[in-house]
Amino acid sequence: MTTQLMVQPSSLISSGVKMSEFGDIYLFKFTDELQSRFEELLTKKKADTLTPEEEAEYVGISELQRIFTLINAQIATKSKWCPNKLEE
Repeated sequence: MTTQLMVQPSSLISSGVKMSEFGDIYLFKFTDELQSRFEELLTKKKADTLTPEEEAEYVGISELQRIFTLINAQIATKSKWCPNKLEE
């Protein structure tokens, strides 16, 4: 079994996350800086050129993205507003 190191997702929250208004709800999103860094790491991952430190960072950001996807889906499901509803 191989142990995989990861930057703790919680360490990214204070500087890498923002709340964004979407209709009448607020969703969690990455800041532009964190999104840019994630895309940079993803490009390097696809090219198989990540250093071990970058791999740990990539894994941590990916985990945070999965967490926010789940939370945002739950928020949207609980919301009475739906972007597909016709405005009256």
